[in-house]
Parts: sequence; C-alpha cells; structure tokens
Amino acid sequence: MPIEINKPKGKFGTTPVFMASISTILGAILFLRFGYAVGNVGFIGALGIILLGHLVTVPTAMAIAEIATNRKVEGGGAYYIISRSFGLNIGATIGIALYLSQAISVSFYVIAFVEAFYPFAIFLVDSYPLIPQFVADIILDKRVIGIISMGILTLLMLTKGANIGIKALYGIVAILFVSLIFFFVGSPVDGYQFAQVSFVDTVTNSENFFLVFAIIFPAFTGMAAGLGFSGDLKNPKSSIPRGTIWATVVGIIIYVLVAFKLVLSAPLDGLATDQLIMSKIAIWGPIIPIGLACASISSALGSIMVAPRTLQALGFDNIFPLKKLNRWTAKGRDNDNEPINSSVITCILALFFVVIGDINMVAQVIAMFFMITYGAICAISFLEHFSGDPSYRPAFKSRWYISLIGAILSIWLMFKMKTSFAILSIVILTFF
Repeated sequence: MPIEINKPKGKFGTTPVFMASISTILGAILFLRFGYAVGNVGFIGALGIILLGHLVTVPTAMAIAEIATNRKVEGGGAYYIISRSFGLNIGATIGIALYLSQAISVSFYVIAFVEAFYPFAIFLVDSYPLIPQFVADIILDKRVIGIISMGILTLLMLTKGANIGIKALYGIVAILFVSLIFFFVGSPVDGYQFAQVSFVDTVTNSENFFLVFAIIFPAFTGMAAGLGFSGDLKNPKSSIPRGTIWATVVGIIIYVLVAFKLVLSAPLDGLATDQLIMSKIAIWGPIIPIGLACASISSALGSIMVAPRTLQALGFDNIFPLKKLNRWTAKGRDNDNEPINSSVITCILALFFVVIGDINMVAQVIAMFFMITYGAICAISFLEHFSGDPSYRPAFKSRWYISLIGAILSIWLMFKMKTSFAILSIVILTFF
C-alpha cells in the first residue's frame, strides 16, 4: 500500500504554481534556441512546432487538472497523480523517468545560463588586461562557469529550500517579462527590409523538423513545473488546475508572438546561426542576455525545487530496493519537510550533466522522458473515463478524445524525434 506523506500543512497558493510554470515555459529555449527553430523550419514550421507541442501539453494540462480535482493530491506532483491512479508498479516506473527528466533539466538550464553569462566574461577579460592569464583562462572556461553556478544553486537550495526559490521567482519573472517587452518594441536588425520577409522559407540545408522539435519541446514542458509544489499548497485541487492551465495559455500566446516578431525582424540565416539574435532586435540589447540569465536561473530553480520532491515521494512509497535508501530520500527537514537529502542527489546528478552535457543532446533526452510521463498522464485520464469507477468524480472534466490524442501523440513523437533515444528510454523504464 502506498504511504501517505505526513507533512506540515501547505502554505502556498495558485501564484507559485503559475510562476514556476510560466518561468520555465518562457525560459532558456525561448531566448537561446527559438530563433534557431524559426530559421530552420520557417515561421510556418515554428507555428507547427508550437501547435504539435501543445497537442501534447494541453491534453496533459487538462488531464492533470482533471485527476488533481478528483483526489487529494499530496507531495510528489505528477508522480503522486500517476501512482495513485495506476498503482505503484506503473507509478514507480513513470516516476523514475519523471525524476530523471526533472533533475537533468537543472543541468540544461545551468548550461543555458553559462551561455548568457559568457559575453560578460569576455567583456570582463577584455576590460582588465592585467588579469593573470591563468585567471582569464578560468573565467573564459564555460565548464568552470557551469560548475561554479551549479555550486551556488546547490548551496541556496540546501540552506534556504523552496522559500528562497519562491521569493526569487517573483523578481526573476518580472525581469523576464521586461526583457520580452524590450524585444517586442525593438526594431529589425540593420539592413533588414520588410520586402525580405518570408513566412514559408527556411535556411539552406535546414535541420530536420523533428530534430528541431525535440530541441524546442522541453520549453513547453514547463507547464508541469508547478506540480512539484503539490505537497506545499494550501489547496492543490484549486491551485494546480488554475496555475497550470493559465501558464499554458499565456505560454502559447507569447511563443506565437515571438515567432512572428523574429521573422519580421531578422534574416533567416541570422536567426539560425546567432543564438542571441534577440539582443540585436531589442530596444536595449543587453536586456536579452540578462533575460536569458534570469530565464535560465528561474527554470533551474523551478526544476531544482520540483525534482527532489518527486524523489522524496518515491522514497516514501518504498520504491527503491534498499530500505535505507528509501528512508534517506524520504526524510525531510523537521520543521518544514524540505527534502534536503533528495536535493543532494539531484544536485550531484545535475552537476554530472553540467560537466559533460551538450545542450542539444540534453534537450533531446529531457524531451524523451517527458513524453513518456505525459503519455502516461493522458492515458490515465482516458482510461478513467471508461473505468466505471464510481469514486471518479473530478470537479474539472477533460474529454476522453483529448486525452487519447495526447497519449497517442506522445508515443508517436518519441519515435519521430529520435528512434534510438525512444528505444533506449523504453528499455530503461522496462529495466526499472
């Protein structure tokens, strides 16, 4: 039997769910890779990526809202929902995949932060020529910057926990929206004329559509970031559906507007090759690296707050074969149940990928594990509609065919993105 998590009463409302979700949706990929997507698949293709991605995430958001309003949701977010609906055997398998995707996401966003910080590092070295060469080499080493950034993030989470994360999210989201406003009111890059605008063309030798989709898709997964706070909310049945659905809707609108602004403001070659092209369009260029840094930090904060809570819930349910490991991961801080031990494991795993990970490869790995999780959630919602379970009476109801579309698309897209990664992901889950 699953163990219900004994914890202090939650203290957060809907706003943290929305903030964590929207800050991840409008995160590093929007600033660092979305221009690359528009350049390689064109404006129409970018709209196709947005549409296709949300044909998975919107049914998932609706399924989450449905399942969350049918039962009391404890700590563990999506894992709790899956395990209490399908049982611990399936729940554990999906929960481990979910945890890995969340933990690896931390490293993805830290690597993105390094890209945002790097222009400042170059400026620092150029401005102070008397800096010793070995110090300059350290400052300009992206791996070192990533390790230092991950170390600071780890220290904050182990000492302050979710409280510092929530407080930081408010300021970060504010800067994030300011940077987007500066981008939208900016002008086209020098020499680019309206007559050059094409909504259907792509760059020469463009990347495969589904490869680009795999790199961009993790941005849309931010809609589930707020789920990890389920054990810290006053009223999860209300906060999870509202925060998740609103973040998803706002994210769709902004992504469409950004794609439109990009294609009107820069040539496709520039979009495909210059990962900071948005800084050349914004009314004040430096705001884009600042926004990227804030987006990366906010996304990393969201992931590093959510992943340990998933691992903690897995430990509470005695999922792992070692009893000591279950007790150790399940243990929380006495006064607020903050998952300190699980945070340690998460930070070590994230640091590993920061040291060796390539941002595009990491994005594809994340996309695979999230697809598995989302497909499972949509399948649960679909099956519940036909189960005849008299206890299944959610306050919010999705439609069975919407959930079915989400489940089928998740599996299909896994193999379209990268067959070898899809098979490997399935093998890993089968092993667990």
